[in-house]
Amino acid sequence: MPHVEYHAEGGVAQLTINVPPANCYSYAMMQDLDAAILRARFDAEAHVIVVVGAGEKFFCAGADIRMLKGADPTFKYNFCLHANETIARLEQTPKLVIAALNGHCVGGGLEIALAADIRIARRGAGQCGLPEVALGVLPGTGGTQRLTRLIGKSAAIELMAEGRTMDFDEAQKLGVVNKVFDAPSAADFVGQVREYAKRFVPPAKASLAVGLLKRACQTGGELSLLDGLALERELQQRLFQSNDALEGLAAYVEKRTANFTGR
Repeated sequence: MPHVEYHAEGGVAQLTINVPPANCYSYAMMQDLDAAILRARFDAEAHVIVVVGAGEKFFCAGADIRMLKGADPTFKYNFCLHANETIARLEQTPKLVIAALNGHCVGGGLEIALAADIRIARRGAGQCGLPEVALGVLPGTGGTQRLTRLIGKSAAIELMAEGRTMDFDEAQKLGVVNKVFDAPSAADFVGQVREYAKRFVPPAKASLAVGLLKRACQTGGELSLLDGLALERELQQRLFQSNDALEGLAAYVEKRTANFTGR
C-alpha cells in the first residue's frame, strides 16, 4: 500500500497520509506524497486538492525521528531537500489546496499544512506547532519561512523558540488555521471539508480562475510590486482567453447563473 492514498471524486482529489500510528513522514512517504501531488496536478477532473491524515488522532506528527537518528548527515540534508521540493510542488500547483487537520499536526506535519492555501481543523482533535527546538534543530522543511510570512516575524520566532504547541482554536486566532469545524468523528470532519471544497468546483466556481489567482498570490507575494503586477496581468490574459471567462461575462450580462467548466 502507498504511504499516501489518492482518491478523486466530484472534482476533489483527496490525498490521505496513511503511515500508522502517527502518519510520520519518511523519504518513502515523501516520495509517495510527491507522486500524489503530481497525479492531482495532471488530473483534469480534479479541481481542488484536500490533504488529510488517516485515522482519528493524527494529521501528521512530522518526520520519523528514529529514521533521522540513524541517518548520516548527507542523507538528512537530501531528505530535507526533497521534502522542501515536494512541499513547494504542492504550494505551486495551480489548484486550490486545503489541509484538513483531523488530528495532531506538529513539526513537519504543520510544515506540510503551511504549504496549503487553506487550513481547516477539527475542533478539539489535537495540537499544532513547530516544537523542533526541543530536539536541538529548527523546522527545516519550510516552517521558519512559511510561518514567518503567515503570522509575522516576531510571533513566528516566539512560537518556534518556545517550542510550544496549541489547540486549533488558538491557532485560528493567530492566523495559522483558517477555519475550525465541529465534527463528532474524523470521518464526519473529512466529509465536511470535502463539502466545503466542492464550493470551488465547476459548475459553481471557475476553478481555473481560482487556481491562477492562487498562483498570483503565492508567486507574486514573493516579488516586487511591479513584478507582481506584471505576473497578475499575464495570468489575467490567460483567463480572458478561457471558456470560463466567456461564460462568466455572458452570464452576468444575461442575468443568469454561470455554468463553469474549469477550462
